[in-house]
Amino acid sequence: MAHFGIPAKQLTQIIATIGLIGGSIVILWLLTLRIPDFGSYENRIIAESTKLYDRTGKVLLYNAHDQIRRTVVPLSEISDQAENASIAIEDANFYNHYGVEPLAIIRAVVVNINTGRLEQGGSTITQQVIKNTLLTQDKKITRKIKEWILSIKLERKLTKKQILELYLNEIPYGGNLYGIEEASKAFFGKSARDITLAESAYLAALPQAPSYLSPYGNHPDKLEERKNLVLKRMLAQKFITEKDYNDAKKEKVLFAKPDNRSIKAPHFVFYVLEQLAEKYGDDEVRNGGLRVITTLDWEAQQKAEEIVKRYGEQNRASYNAGNAGLVVMDPKNGQILTMVGSVDYFDVEHEGNFNITTAKRQPGSAFKPFVYATAFNEGYTADTVVFDIPTEFNASCSASHTPLVSGTNCYAPVNYDGTYAGPITFRNALAQSRNIPAVKALYLAGIKDSFDTARKMGITTLEDYRRYGLTLVLGGGEVTLVDMTNAYSVFANDGVFNPKISILEIRDSDRKILQKFEDNSNQILPPNTARLISNILSDDAARAPVFGAGSPLNVPGHQVAVKTGTTNDYRDGWIVGYTPSVTVGAWVGNNNNTPMDKRVAGIIVAPMWNAFMREYLAGLPNEYFIAPEPTPTDLKPVLRGSWQGGSGSIFDQGGSVHSILYYVDKDNPREPAPANPSSDPQFRNWEASVMSWKGQTGYIETATQDDETNVEPGELDIKIENISKKYDKEDEVIINLERYSGVASVKFYLNDTYLGTLTKKPYRFSFYPSEMSDIKNRNTIKVIGYDINNNSKEDTEVLNIKI
Repeated sequence: MAHFGIPAKQLTQIIATIGLIGGSIVILWLLTLRIPDFGSYENRIIAESTKLYDRTGKVLLYNAHDQIRRTVVPLSEISDQAENASIAIEDANFYNHYGVEPLAIIRAVVVNINTGRLEQGGSTITQQVIKNTLLTQDKKITRKIKEWILSIKLERKLTKKQILELYLNEIPYGGNLYGIEEASKAFFGKSARDITLAESAYLAALPQAPSYLSPYGNHPDKLEERKNLVLKRMLAQKFITEKDYNDAKKEKVLFAKPDNRSIKAPHFVFYVLEQLAEKYGDDEVRNGGLRVITTLDWEAQQKAEEIVKRYGEQNRASYNAGNAGLVVMDPKNGQILTMVGSVDYFDVEHEGNFNITTAKRQPGSAFKPFVYATAFNEGYTADTVVFDIPTEFNASCSASHTPLVSGTNCYAPVNYDGTYAGPITFRNALAQSRNIPAVKALYLAGIKDSFDTARKMGITTLEDYRRYGLTLVLGGGEVTLVDMTNAYSVFANDGVFNPKISILEIRDSDRKILQKFEDNSNQILPPNTARLISNILSDDAARAPVFGAGSPLNVPGHQVAVKTGTTNDYRDGWIVGYTPSVTVGAWVGNNNNTPMDKRVAGIIVAPMWNAFMREYLAGLPNEYFIAPEPTPTDLKPVLRGSWQGGSGSIFDQGGSVHSILYYVDKDNPREPAPANPSSDPQFRNWEASVMSWKGQTGYIETATQDDETNVEPGELDIKIENISKKYDKEDEVIINLERYSGVASVKFYLNDTYLGTLTKKPYRFSFYPSEMSDIKNRNTIKVIGYDINNNSKEDTEVLNIKI
């Protein structure tokens, strides 16, 4: 039988001849392979070094092999424990194989049989010596075969001890550190012959992923896990005893201060290196000769580092806030412009290497805008009225917080200052960061919908929404500063989301483009929702009752939207603010989660944020947010600012006072009022708290549906409660009114400078003298009370401050 016109016998001969020739070529190729020259190792490393630059491509941030640090020492000068640790974790059968492990090779081939590339490991120490010397980091099958053959040849030429010596003198430990001697000196300040068992285990743990596991990076927990794995392997292979193992696990190892000469913006650099290693692998990052243009604005980074260090040291001394971080982002494209992950990266004593901007922390009230944005999406308005009064939110508890079912935990949050504002709009509730209205807003908007909004806006760390319940709005979930800055950028960018980006371009050693920034924007929020949030967060008058006028939340000459957050136990202080062109997020607290002094974020973190914003925006024109659409006039009164009824339903008594659930179906707020409000599980407790409020305040319902005035009867009169105390500048000053009959609103002034207006009893106003620009030893507090006809009466009181 013939194939292609060629007789079968002749075809067989042709195939055999081709096979013989091909096999001969392979054999000749294998015979010509030469063991590499180990002497030129450092020169080849330098030639293939990866470099990171700022966004201009001119400022070198990091050179993977700048000023290579490598000291070659004989094996006799290396601790036996260090040798054994490396063997235990890297190549347990080192002394028994001939350069390669056939079973490991078979496993690698099987795992990757369908890829055409060897992604699975299986390298012996001998193979790693060859691989590190060849410096060809691709994973093609031909390279792997070459590595196997050369490993066998090397085993025939050198002893096991010589191969181990080569390995320990060449292995990378991160950055410009090569070889165990230099790594020992850099990390522990001692020679490799003097390191302890625990220190040996740390060094053996590093080569698997030097960037990710770096003791100066952001994964000390992962380094600790791998160090313990090394010790476990050493115990299993009888290199150490059970006692040695337990003692080493408990040993507290202190790493030396990192070298700051060869790196700029270190937290950002490690953040980028981790991304590169995840995508391209550690070998390629170290030796691939990559040229990486990052998004970093070096000029802004230097300003940020100086300001965070200055205010961070002050906060550490004054408020027991040991660390701080700051992130700057361009909201129009998601590019990270600065990243400062601690007060001082090189401060080992205070764990300066830990990048707090990527750490999971509770955000406190800084999470609230995501919830209000969700509510706006679903038909609620900035003028929607809820009651800021004591409220029980567990439907399995009575309004008086008594469990109705055995084992039930009641839930009745309070406001940070312990006061209640009564009826309040969503605008004022968000601007003043009132907790109880925020929990009501979350219930109305829906926990899952609010959770989904935050996730879509860039909050990546939240888990199952069912874990959080109504605590989500008060910061019950953990987030990162870089994610929060990214998410707030959606508000700044008119509802358009851009994924956070740290890399503009990557080129390989041949200058071929591997990666380039592309626009991946997506409209996440309706533009009007983003505009409403920006309008509220930039409304100084709305937040003045809590923060005072002219507080550090304001940046003179610029419209800036901003929100703070403080966790209940004062472990975290947050602030995120933005203009249409820049978003800046900042955090203060302690890495170990211990509480700070009991001061809100507006006192501790806001001045640092404000200082950076002023410098960054100096000389730039003021940009204005696009104004949101006004609240429609045809909505039911409770959605347009009236808290005295007017639903248009059969329940409308005109001027009656009820909770919002009396007037709206929470899932369809603009539809007709519910026929049976009590069918909502929250209605009973919300309504009971409003009835209780009515009784306590002596409120008398009127027949006028849209009458929004809640005033005391009688002649207009107002008087400030006597201020006998002499305050320090850092104290919180609280202004209470002794009398306020006939009063509908009160304006507060300090030395004739307007502070803010209150429209709800008990007209209690507070501020911090340190935040006031014209504070003196002797000051005048003035209040002007207005009735419903705009008649006014004023009173003054002296306020003494220790300057």
